[in-house]
Amino acid sequence: MSVKTFAAIVVGSYEISMKIFECSNRSRVHEIDFIRKKIDLGTDTYATGKISYERMDELCSLLCEFKQIMQTYRVEDYTAYGTSAIRETENTMIILDQIRLRTGIRVSVLSNSEQRFLDYKSIAIRGEDFNKIIGKGTAIVDIGGGSIQISLFDMDRLVTTQNMRLGVLRLRERLLKLQTSPSKYEELIDEMVSTQLSVFKKLYLKDREIQNVILVDDYVSQIMHGHVEKTGKEGYVKAEQFDQFVSHIKKHNSVEVSRYLGVTEEDAFLLFISSVMTNRLLKLMDARILWAPGATLADGMAYEYAEKNKLFVPEHDFEQDIIACAQNISKRYMGSRKRGETLEQICLTIFDSMKKVHGLGKRERLLLRLSALLHDCGKYISMVNVGECSYSIIMGTEIIGLSHREREIVASVVKYNHLDFAYYKEQGKMTDLASGDYLAVAKLVAILRVANGLDRSHKQKFKYIKASLKEDKLILTVDTLEDITLEKGLFDGKADFFEEVYSIRPVIKQKKVF
Repeated sequence: MSVKTFAAIVVGSYEISMKIFECSNRSRVHEIDFIRKKIDLGTDTYATGKISYERMDELCSLLCEFKQIMQTYRVEDYTAYGTSAIRETENTMIILDQIRLRTGIRVSVLSNSEQRFLDYKSIAIRGEDFNKIIGKGTAIVDIGGGSIQISLFDMDRLVTTQNMRLGVLRLRERLLKLQTSPSKYEELIDEMVSTQLSVFKKLYLKDREIQNVILVDDYVSQIMHGHVEKTGKEGYVKAEQFDQFVSHIKKHNSVEVSRYLGVTEEDAFLLFISSVMTNRLLKLMDARILWAPGATLADGMAYEYAEKNKLFVPEHDFEQDIIACAQNISKRYMGSRKRGETLEQICLTIFDSMKKVHGLGKRERLLLRLSALLHDCGKYISMVNVGECSYSIIMGTEIIGLSHREREIVASVVKYNHLDFAYYKEQGKMTDLASGDYLAVAKLVAILRVANGLDRSHKQKFKYIKASLKEDKLILTVDTLEDITLEKGLFDGKADFFEEVYSIRPVIKQKKVF
């Protein structure tokens, strides 16, 4: 049995935490210690855009403590992530370099979609409960310090995910600036969040029935197991019972609430904000059940670590959630579902036949699939500037599970499927992608263009296609009785760029001739 000791470090907006796990193919992910230290990085970032020197000293001191604890547990591997407090600073690279030099710990910054995807995976550790609950209309509400993420599921599929800057620390700073009576806090919170939540309901809920809400946060989840009347299952509560809990705590001041719940006064204030928002969402969605599994970002990090090290096979197909997200974006912008699926099939056939040539991996294969599904989303804005409009839509729309870099790769592939490949001129000017990403974009564009050329008429003539490499040619054997004069006649333009990138010439071979 393979057992690895792994540490997950999270540098959050309001605290820094570390969970130590034993990961094995028998127990999967087993938590053996959880260390949390309060440090208010979010207030600095959200108010000034920078983390103060004093906070940096405190942060580095705590990370050094964590390093010693890891040595005590003989941790074999670790991952350290920063969230919005570091992500939204003006000098993120300087902060990360200082941490590395002063502590020896390398911290990476998660994009919002990466962070929420890991939070989502942290719930999946609960296994059967998770798979059962998302089979019905379910919303995952992920409340952080800087923003909240709402992801809707139906029939085990991710329908949509949206981010709103309504995090508890951000709302706390706004409330404190108003210098008003605490008795007005609930009304003010409602006013601050109602506009965005109403827009969300109009655009994404419509007639959708949401029965369950899964809550991921640092405040309500901690007290759900002891202070809210339960339904009989750990972490579950009926919506009306949670409403009674919120009504109870809003009648008392922060001192009384902190004593009742056994938390600090400051935590009581943040818990109140999170509770009011959660209750508002339950009523907005008319949900019946709230489940707070007590999941943390660190749990998702451990799940991903065990998954990457092949210590177990995931029960849930997370890649399909990313695909479903792209499909829903395409649908929102009136993209052609049938053509997207046709291009996807052709692209993957070509990609899989050229593994020894392109040198790309599983992740790039996923990015190609997304590019095929989103190939024409820009037509919703302009039938002429499809490439540029598609790029803007993709870069402006969050795809859960993708980093900002990966989203830019997808956006660039779609863009240059329609435009001349002038990407090299934009290096360092219009894009932050590295040279390795440039090559990935070029290779994926070449494949998508060929696939696009094979479906030039948009009639999905090539339902059956095989691809095989023969010396310096890629033979694309198509099994169709359709007239492919158009496709053959316009194919050379697509083939030229493919040959430039791979030094291989794609050639169409028709199996059946009518």
